[in-house]
Amino acid sequence: MTTTITEWQHRDILTNGIRMHYVTQGEGSLIVLLHGFPEFWYSWRHQIPFLAQLGYKVVAPDLRGYNDTDKPRRGYEIATLLRDIEGLIKGLGYERAIVVGHDWGGVLMWQFGLRYPHMVERLIGLNAPPPWTFARELRTWKQLRKSWYVYAFQLPVLPELALSREGAEPIAKMLYASAVQKSAFPEDVLQRYKEAMSKPGALTAAINYYRSIWRRSSIGAVSGNKGRIDKPTLLIWGEQDVALDIAMTYGLEEWVPNIDVRRIPDSGHWVQQEKPELVNEWIAEFLQKE
Repeated sequence: MTTTITEWQHRDILTNGIRMHYVTQGEGSLIVLLHGFPEFWYSWRHQIPFLAQLGYKVVAPDLRGYNDTDKPRRGYEIATLLRDIEGLIKGLGYERAIVVGHDWGGVLMWQFGLRYPHMVERLIGLNAPPPWTFARELRTWKQLRKSWYVYAFQLPVLPELALSREGAEPIAKMLYASAVQKSAFPEDVLQRYKEAMSKPGALTAAINYYRSIWRRSSIGAVSGNKGRIDKPTLLIWGEQDVALDIAMTYGLEEWVPNIDVRRIPDSGHWVQQEKPELVNEWIAEFLQKE
């Protein structure tokens, strides 16, 4: 039977003291899809039905502070966000999951693999900055220029004022402008993102991920980590990423010996939306490997 998007189910779960909204489809082993900034579960719209049809229980949450998930004033440090994911997996009745992450969700994917290896079957990153090479490249002017917005987000209030204008229109313009495959972001899709980021408290919560980076409990995500990941790992990278340099994909075998790196020349940062068919094909190949 063909699985369609009409079979998506919207649900809530209590995890780590917050109510987390998620979309789910399918049954089987658990795959958790973690979105990035400034997105929400909808960024996985091309992957949810595809993975469900492969025989998995697919869960795409709105991360803490985003869209329909609770938006507390605090709790945006890496350690707290990882406990949200731990509680989600266990609350769904699973002990382990395949964890997939893009952008900020990719930061959490890597850190979850390092800190909760007993709860991981496989890891998949999509334009997801690995902590080791991110730390290395952040010492270069090229990556520092790409990361200018991280420093701008440290300012109070002003980022929210700038991005919330005209119903979060700057969010839509940023998504469209930074995509190589512009057809991935028609007006109706951009409207979904504008609505999600216009919900009370959502924009501040999303920016708080960046503001919390420099706190001691989160510094490992940007300063590197001496840990090692032995789980099977796939990293897919759109080469024309405006925010993250492709050099982050080089030399990862030292820390992730069982890694497969795939690069897509004609995609930007939003790779699972810009090139969904190819991304899905590569994910399926990876999941079917022994």
